[in-house]
Parts: sequence; C-alpha cells; structure tokens
Amino acid sequence: MAAGFLLSDPPVTSLDDYRGRGGGQGLARARQLGPSQVIEEVNLSGLRGRGGAGFRTGVKWAAVARGGRGRRYVVCNAAEGEPGTFKDRALMRANPYQVVEGVAIAALAVGASEAFIALKASFTTEHRRIEDAAAEMADAGLLGDLTLQLVAGPEEYLYGEEKALLEVIEGNDPLPRWLPPYLHGLFATAPQLGWQAHEPEPGADTEGGSNPTLVNNAETLSNIPHIVVRGAEWFRSLGTAASPGTIVCTVVGDVVRPGVVEVELGTPLRQVLDACGGPHPGRAIRAVFSGVSNPVLTASDLDTPLSYEAMEGAGSGLGAAGFIVYDDTACMVEVGRMWSRFLAVESCGQCPPCKYATGEVAGLGDEAQVERISERLLIVADGNRCFLPVQEQRVISSILRRFPEDVVAHLEGRGCPRPRDIPVPKIVDLVDGSVVYDERQAHKRPDWTYDE
Repeated sequence: MAAGFLLSDPPVTSLDDYRGRGGGQGLARARQLGPSQVIEEVNLSGLRGRGGAGFRTGVKWAAVARGGRGRRYVVCNAAEGEPGTFKDRALMRANPYQVVEGVAIAALAVGASEAFIALKASFTTEHRRIEDAAAEMADAGLLGDLTLQLVAGPEEYLYGEEKALLEVIEGNDPLPRWLPPYLHGLFATAPQLGWQAHEPEPGADTEGGSNPTLVNNAETLSNIPHIVVRGAEWFRSLGTAASPGTIVCTVVGDVVRPGVVEVELGTPLRQVLDACGGPHPGRAIRAVFSGVSNPVLTASDLDTPLSYEAMEGAGSGLGAAGFIVYDDTACMVEVGRMWSRFLAVESCGQCPPCKYATGEVAGLGDEAQVERISERLLIVADGNRCFLPVQEQRVISSILRRFPEDVVAHLEGRGCPRPRDIPVPKIVDLVDGSVVYDERQAHKRPDWTYDE
C-alpha cells in the first residue's frame, strides 16, 4: 500500500508547522492560476467526491461557478454520520489546515465570499482544531476577504445529507429539500417545488436568486491544496484511471485493531482489512458492509480493488470507505434488522413510505417473513427526497440474496443460527485500535428523541 499524503503523521500542530510542511502554497498557486484554471486543474485531476457518491469534483465546481442567480457559497460537509466512518474526524485531527485551505481554494474558484464548515456539536475535538486553524490562517491573511463560519449541528444521520445540511446552516431541522444545492442553495429566495422560500438576507438578490452552493466532503477538500500545488498529472499517477488518488478508509467491527488508514485507490480490500489486523484468531470474515449505503460483500469479494468501478462491478459500492466487518459468529438477519432500525429511526418522516417501510422491516418478529419484507422494499423509496430509503432497498435485498441460510433458519422457526449482540456501528471515537460506539443510538426513537 502506497504511503498517503492526507493523514499527516505526526499531526500538524500550528500554522508555522503547516507552512513548514509546504502548507499554504495551494492558495498562493490558486490566486496565480485564477478561478477558471483552478477548476480546470481539479477537473483534469479526476478527483471524485469522497463523501460517498463519487461524483467528479471539477464538474461540480464548474456547475456552481456558471449556474444560477444570486450569491455563491461553499460548504464543507464534515458532519460525518455514516456508520463505520471516522475518516473525516481523523483528517481534522491530523491536519485541519489543509481542510480550511481546501475550502478557501474552492471559494476562490466558484466566486464565493462566504463559506461554512459544518460539523456535529459532539465533535468537540475536531471543532476546536478547525476553529484554531481557521483563526490562525485568517490572522495571517491567508484567507483574504473570505468569511468562514463553523456550524455545530445535531446528531441526526440526515445532517450529513447535503440538502438537509443547508437547512441546518439556515437554522432549521435537517429535513432534505427537493432540489440539489447547485440549483437551490443557501438562503435562496427562489421557491422550489414542495418547499418554502426563505426571507432574503440583507443585501441578497431578491429577484428569484437561487444562490448556487458548492457542497464538498472534508476529505474531498483536503485533496485540493495538494492537487493545485503538485498538478493533475501527479494526482492521476496514483490510484486507477477512473478512480485516481488515495482514499482514507475506516475499518471497524470484527477485526483485531479497528483503525483509519490511507491507501492508494485500487488497493484490494483484503489488504486494508489486514492492515487492521484482519479477523480475530480462529474466526473468518463473513461479511463486509461499506457503510449502510451499499450492498453487502462476502468473503469471496475480499480481493476486490477499492475503486469506484471495481466495487460497483462487485455489486456494491465504495461509499465513504467506512468498512464494517462481521465474522462467522454474526447472523446476517440480525445485522439486517439493526440496519433497518437505524434507517427507520433516522428517517425524517417527510416521505411516509420510507418511514413506514423501514420501520416494518426493522420490527419483524423472530420469524423472518420474506414475502412481507419484499413488499416493503418495493415501496420504501416511493417519492423519496433523499437516498436513505434506497439504502434500505440495497442493503436488505443484498442480505436476503447472499445469506439465504440465515433467512431460512429464521423462516423455519429454528431460531437465530448465530445469536449475539449486534450494536449499531455509529462511531463516537477511534483511537489506537480502540473504537467506541454510540450506545444511545439503541435508545433513539423514530421522532428523534431518546428512550433513556
């Protein structure tokens, strides 16, 4: 596995330390190149969004730069909530300066004078690191006229959905909008289908401004200073043709040393798992989930290269590269129930089929009723505003297909073939091979309150 460049080791401790390692050169170079050339360089690099969807970053930047009316904004999505992920928090702990520099370069490229970095309020360490880094860089004049604000938001899973993220920045609950940010951005005064327009801010365009807003993940933006300084050709020398660069992976679950590792894209999944010690002695890997967004992988898939194209070819997806590992002591029906309950309580309720169907699947009795599950999976995404119900379809359907023996055992009333506790792998902290999961998640209700 090639050495990475994002997870600074040792961590960057000050602006002087950052500059001593070459930091700040990306902003200087971006100002020399100008907005259009920066966007072109990012596009030529082939960088794909590391938040999960893998969309071409340069294409996204170009769409925001040329589209819509009104102001332009940049938002860094650091509200990491995908189960099994800790990579954005690891990046902010290791080098918050490259995150802030990436935000500033993005703002220059799309013509934004205001930017936001959105985290969860519970990310206290990361909030302090980003806040200190931004203040140092602003005091040193590196950010120019850019206004940068930090937003501390709620624990809800949907806070990390880019349309719901904008609602939180505007002071609302994380309820996804219909239209994406590049069409209906922050503080937009133009109404959209199924949603009210907001009162315009002082000085805002009041003639139907859509305020195109660029939303990128923290890891995505961390790559930007390196690409601008070293060039697109350097970045493309890493990874694969369709998935260039490195990726920061989280590995938790049934492994010896849970951890966060940066690897070159194209590295086989097995090597990443082995870097975290592999399965416990005497155990074998049975299933690997790439978050709760993609179909399950089995032991036969462990040599799949970690690239967007290869993971799709294996019938799954790379997502945010947060891998939850289950060994041969885990029942996949119980894992499926855990995933369904997580999605059911985190669903916002705007789309009744989503809230209803995910809850039905999660609430099934000891006998797995396959026909009933199939019916619910057919309707769960009807009229969906966000990707959450599609995740339910993809994950649960894949479990039914790939682990029929577990389903049959439940269906025939023989009981759970591998009874054990399956906690929700929502990570609170991950340090030195020790992972802490959010125990409160099991007590969360569908209305986002908690049964203590």
